[in-house]
Amino acid sequence: MHPGMTDQPHILVVDDDRRLRDLIARYLGEHGYHVVTATDAGDARGKLKSLAFDLLVLDIMMPGENGLQLTAGLRSQSDVPILLLTARTEVEDRIAGLETGADDYLTKPFEPKELVLRIQSILKRARPKSRTAVQRKVVKFGEFRFELDRKRLFKGEEPVYLTEAEADLLAKLAERAGEPVSREELSSSASEGEDSSGSRQVDVLVTRLRKKIEADPRFPRYLQTARGRGYMLQPD
Repeated sequence: MHPGMTDQPHILVVDDDRRLRDLIARYLGEHGYHVVTATDAGDARGKLKSLAFDLLVLDIMMPGENGLQLTAGLRSQSDVPILLLTARTEVEDRIAGLETGADDYLTKPFEPKELVLRIQSILKRARPKSRTAVQRKVVKFGEFRFELDRKRLFKGEEPVYLTEAEADLLAKLAERAGEPVSREELSSSASEGEDSSGSRQVDVLVTRLRKKIEADPRFPRYLQTARGRGYMLQPD
């Protein structure tokens, strides 16, 4: 069993290679990390606006803004640890990566175990100020912010009342903001209602949450339906 959400390092994996991205995410997930993925620099920047991470695993060779450019841009505003991945082995590439502010550098192909060991090493020596306890447990969307550690929802500075089941469901969605979560995974949070069907209870809770966070629940902006896959909390 993995550690609880408060104990899991939160990692963003950025790579335009879907197969490798999914493999890394699955392997890290199996080793106790909470993983969010991004397809390119733009996608990564969007997720960094709404979520805080303990570490970024970032491919250098991406279309558009490459990994070195993204690293340099992030270093002007954040000290989040960054591990660069690349298929290029020249010493100059490694030096360029470190000069932009990356914490480490791993060449492809690599053994997944080595990736985990390097991540462990980076996190062990990471400066404590890289994230505060509050920052790493807050997901923001629109006027709302959800505190994961306390499962509390606020609109601006005003608290929004949630039942225990609503708070549990929103927490599961917030932990994986920007990614679909299946009804089966969410159904363990659906502890209310008379219907014995977990999936049905999930639908009911989602409807209730939408009434609390959406300007028009019929056309949800934040708590979206991922057709055929479940539901997704979509940050700005």
